[in-house]
Amino acid sequence: MAFSLAQTLFFLLLLLPISAVAEANGRITVGSSLSTTVNFLWVSPSGDFAFGFRQLNGSDFFLLSIWYNKIPDRTVVWHANGDKPAPRGSKVNLTAVHGLVLSNPQGDELWISQILTGVAAYGAMNDTGNFVVEDSNFNNVWESFQNSTDTMLPTQIMERGGVLSSRQSETNFSKGKFQLRFIKGGNDQGIQQGNVVLNTINLPTVEPNGPYYEIDSTVGDCNTSSAGKQLVFNESGYIYILQENDERITIAQGSLSTGNLYFRVTLNFDGIFTLYSHPKTSTGNESWTPIWSIPDNICEDIPVDSMTGVCGYNSVCKINPQDKRPTCECSTGYSLLDPNDPYGSCKPDFMQGCKEDEN
Repeated sequence: MAFSLAQTLFFLLLLLPISAVAEANGRITVGSSLSTTVNFLWVSPSGDFAFGFRQLNGSDFFLLSIWYNKIPDRTVVWHANGDKPAPRGSKVNLTAVHGLVLSNPQGDELWISQILTGVAAYGAMNDTGNFVVEDSNFNNVWESFQNSTDTMLPTQIMERGGVLSSRQSETNFSKGKFQLRFIKGGNDQGIQQGNVVLNTINLPTVEPNGPYYEIDSTVGDCNTSSAGKQLVFNESGYIYILQENDERITIAQGSLSTGNLYFRVTLNFDGIFTLYSHPKTSTGNESWTPIWSIPDNICEDIPVDSMTGVCGYNSVCKINPQDKRPTCECSTGYSLLDPNDPYGSCKPDFMQGCKEDEN
């Protein structure tokens, strides 16, 4: 007996991957998954952002991440497993208990989204770049905006205690040695609650060194109860601290032509916190344009008592006056210990030690 057209379409639908079916109605259902071996993504309704796996430098390892999906370089704005790259064959599953669970081909967990309350029912890649896990009432039980890596996007808000961590290099997504912290009360460094600081850490620990840049959230205000309560990156590209009294301290501002531009603010691997813009309509030649950055000279601003700086041992830090980004050069008579790490330490090109008297 011949199948009707409706029956044929129904059976073809059953053969589609569950992720494709789930995404069609705007939400991803529990039980859906993505794999490094299947070229499929969870994309926001506008197509501006995508969630999925990115291959790392042509290797057999992958990064679970979110990126700008309509520009040529597909800039990563969030990632899950920088310290534990996923081998080929790994999967991410949307589960009821843990939300997103990334596992290797052997089934070992590499990363989970750690839902603290509620049970997951759906996931969604939003047009803001925020991936959310929702319960059956569509309340967020986890979101990438509250678990930032090195980047913030417009509409994103950081609460006190929030942290951005740099990556180790442009292509190495392991946790780097620079942090942005929005200070919560009770810190042991005596930094005022509500201030925003940039500091180094001594890897592999996460203990912060003294700040190399600090933004006072009560500047010009004698009332310390008006300390910063939120770090806001709004849809117009403005970054400001919202105080307890609802006053604003503007840190940086984007552009008036916000409808034609993408924005991001990133703590770069070299410790520079930079606001960028990029045209939404791309012909392939455009790149991210720095609008604003801090500090002006990180080479001079790193505290002398910090155990970690921009450059490694026997290496000299220099600032490019155009973009304020640092470079490192080995001292005379030294060369890079690792030629692939231009910001690393340098080794002597001469024999060290003392000759014994030959008398």
